Amino acid sequence: MSKTNVRKQALERSTSFKDTQKILNQSFFHNRNNHLKKVYPIGLQKSTSSLSLSSVSLSLSQNSNDSSQADSLTPLDEKISLALRLISASSHERRETTVAKTIQQQPATVAKTEPGELKRCNWITKNSDKLYIEFHDECWGVPAYDDNKLFELLAMSGLLMDYNWTEIIKRKEPLREVFAGFDPYIVAKMEEKEIIEIASNKALSLADSRVMCIVDNAKCIMKVVRECGSFSSYIWGFVNHKPIINKYKYPRNVPIRSPKAEALSKDMVKRGFRFVGPVIVHSFMQAAGLTIDHLVDCYRHSECVSLAERPWRHI
Repeated sequence: MSKTNVRKQALERSTSFKDTQKILNQSFFHNRNNHLKKVYPIGLQKSTSSLSLSSVSLSLSQNSNDSSQADSLTPLDEKISLALRLISASSHERRETTVAKTIQQQPATVAKTEPGELKRCNWITKNSDKLYIEFHDECWGVPAYDDNKLFELLAMSGLLMDYNWTEIIKRKEPLREVFAGFDPYIVAKMEEKEIIEIASNKALSLADSRVMCIVDNAKCIMKVVRECGSFSSYIWGFVNHKPIINKYKYPRNVPIRSPKAEALSKDMVKRGFRFVGPVIVHSFMQAAGLTIDHLVDCYRHSECVSLAERPWRHI
């Protein structure tokens, strides 16, 4: 065979390989986009606020994967999902770095308070809703030991899948009314008719699945009570019955999940609880005072720490 023919065949094979690679790449990105829509049905919105707790919780909880979705993935989907997570992790790190630099460059703007005004966590701003500020001042980070209160905070945290904290807090009283003060004994006995009535309540705007989730979680709480004596004893057992006291200086230091939240989430899922991913569970732990995440210069930090240092006593 002549050298000319050899070069010609080699060139043809190279061209054919490049064409094949191009087709495979197009197929991969097409499948990736379809998979992206499947795993992340709600698009992320870039927040223009000063890193509010509600916007962080909402955005991150919207990206929590439901266990039922994960079970239905094909091997190809799993490979694509892994690649997407690596890409997403890289872009998330870049976003965190950008936010951190912005906060470092403008510390006075973020932390500025009026003379005589109480110093709060930086995500509480002048534009924050009054009810949200009250929630920060009176509830968030206060150790809760009552089963009904813990059930209420768990249900509210689960709604972060659809709403932010401000929107949830505005629904707190109607939620208490329809769910009998979040008494798990009563909620666990709710039947289909009551669930439909709650779902049709325009003041709540809850889907049937969300209402059913709260009812199912109440049933799970009743099983926990029979096994552990109380829901409170079960929950607080994951932190050795003593709140975790953190000393974060900047909002960027506050984690969205933790090893304790992951352990609690994993156990709750095994017990049948729903909408209890690590991010949601960590939000619940923050609200219920299992972890004190107020910033160190917030006036509520020392107050919540004082409450946390009291001897633990189950109610």
